[in-house]
Amino acid sequence: MKRLIYKSLILLCVPLAFSGCKKFLNVTPIDNLSGNNYWQTKSDVENFTRGIYATLRIKIAGPSAGGYFPAMDLRCAPIKKVANGYEFINQLRTNNFKGIQSDNKDWTGGYAVKNLTTWNAFYDMIQSANILLVQIDKIPDPNFTSNDKKHYRAEAVFLRNLAYFFMVRQFGDVAYYTKAYNSEPLERMPMVQVLNLCLEDMNKYKNDLPWTYEDPSTVGIRAMRGGAIALMMHMNMWAAGFDEPNKLKYYTAVKQLGAELMNNGGNYELLPMTREESKKVFKGRTKESLFEVLQNVNYGEVFAAYASLSSLLVHYPYLGSVTTTNSVAAYEKKFMEKLYSDGSPDLRKELWFENRLSENGSFQFTKLINTYGGEGQNIKNDDNMIIFRLPDALLLTAEALAELGEDNEAQKMLNMVRKRAGALDVTSTGGALKDEIYWERCRELMGEGHYYYDLVRTKKVMNDKYCSYPISVSDFNQGAWTFPIDPSAMNNNPKMTLNNFWR
Repeated sequence: MKRLIYKSLILLCVPLAFSGCKKFLNVTPIDNLSGNNYWQTKSDVENFTRGIYATLRIKIAGPSAGGYFPAMDLRCAPIKKVANGYEFINQLRTNNFKGIQSDNKDWTGGYAVKNLTTWNAFYDMIQSANILLVQIDKIPDPNFTSNDKKHYRAEAVFLRNLAYFFMVRQFGDVAYYTKAYNSEPLERMPMVQVLNLCLEDMNKYKNDLPWTYEDPSTVGIRAMRGGAIALMMHMNMWAAGFDEPNKLKYYTAVKQLGAELMNNGGNYELLPMTREESKKVFKGRTKESLFEVLQNVNYGEVFAAYASLSSLLVHYPYLGSVTTTNSVAAYEKKFMEKLYSDGSPDLRKELWFENRLSENGSFQFTKLINTYGGEGQNIKNDDNMIIFRLPDALLLTAEALAELGEDNEAQKMLNMVRKRAGALDVTSTGGALKDEIYWERCRELMGEGHYYYDLVRTKKVMNDKYCSYPISVSDFNQGAWTFPIDPSAMNNNPKMTLNNFWR
């Protein structure tokens, strides 16, 4: 019953989360939308906050999401399509957004890739968070304590900055604002400036979030301090890639954040690398989770068909009916041999793949697949969508330490992840160590939406040593690494501009 109530509240809150932004930044006051009796109780605040989470869920995993996270693992990636159709796979891996725009190709089932070019839902999140921050202090409910206010403020700030971070990685410069009910047209702000404002914002509020929650059903799916730290680490690493004169400042910040995360009172830990425990990690709400988006098939909380990369890389019995005998795509053999050498121990080779070196439809990437149903039923994925988890943060810390020349400490952080996977310790230093950390991120985080962004922020996307389909230096500098911005962003905003490379 508790989960059914939760689901109903999420559905109730979706209109509230979207109502704050009629067209981009033009806003109708919340009193005119929800009645004068709204914003009276703690329950009103909770319901509105859940609506922001619901907006995030729809944007990255809903029917119109356009395969949001899979696209980040397909773009410039060593993945080949092996089924007829699905031309978007070739277009994404060759960075051919102009082809996508002209062909207007859809995912099978109608999930339009072109929807990756819209940012409306992220601005809905931002505007709703801005409204929430204004309204919190106006709640007359005597049961709404000062600690409650601190917590909800911190959640709102986390969600606002998560939305800005997602947009910066996709589009580069974005319009930035924190004013509720803003109606002024805004121009795009340089992305490094946006990130620094977000980091300043997060620093003020992250410690008001708990390390975890007593209710295990809430762990990971609501903002926690570990998720806030991970978000700040990613922001710093992205800024370091585009603000060369100040990169040491950002690496030092990541080093400090990594140390803070490690001192978490036992609330986060790496789970053992067994089949059962690995499935638990991706089913969600474990001690390895820092932030994730909920899915629960049994209660109707189901992601869109192509919300997970695994949907393209598995077949029956992990996806579909008995007639689904081939995967749509497969990783290239040379890439898999690079990551998982047959002569080197690594538990992930057997736990996360079947026919790992095959380049045809027999290839299966089972890492992100938990299933329900019986023989002959259409089996669906039941995993949560992982945004941040502990190994990601450990490897970011290792990367920052290596960039600072602290190789011994970098090795320790890297080898924590490798030991859990049953892999050998890394003892290399200098550039070789940095490469080991990069390839370990490819191994450990495969399918979790980091692949393309790691290539971009490290500039490895221009180097065929790391990238199967590199972007030229001149194209990169002109913005070929960004996503196109849908022209609707210019509605009612004369100061808005698009990404010229894709026009």
